[in-house]
Amino acid sequence: MKERSQNLLKVRPEIKTTQINPMMSDGERFQNETLRPILKMQNDLFIEVFKNYIKKHKNAFYELSLEQRLDYIAKAIQKDIKLRNSLKGMVIGQFTVEEYRIYIQNSSALNKRMMNMVIKRLKDQIQLLERIQLAY
Repeated sequence: MKERSQNLLKVRPEIKTTQINPMMSDGERFQNETLRPILKMQNDLFIEVFKNYIKKHKNAFYELSLEQRLDYIAKAIQKDIKLRNSLKGMVIGQFTVEEYRIYIQNSSALNKRMMNMVIKRLKDQIQLLERIQLAY
């Protein structure tokens, strides 16, 4: 198990702007030390998963205004349990055993942080969700 943890930590991107200090809450520390690097590493997968979600929902996303698209992202992740669980699984599967033990102590609050971060990440990169126009 130790080898798995070491390998997971080795492949995570380093986020140089993240600061850890003794005054931050346990949730904030977990967010900065664990969630942010994992979300950054899984970013391309989140984009593809959401593109697939759009496609499975008949591309209605593309008919919306920018403001409506931003709202659609948040509502989809908040209300579609299958989508939310899939996204959570992509993050939790990257936890070390030690991180998982921390996570299960306060999973409800950490899930909320995690999904809010995924929503923000998708909204900030909404241009990557545009339909690809093929030139002939």
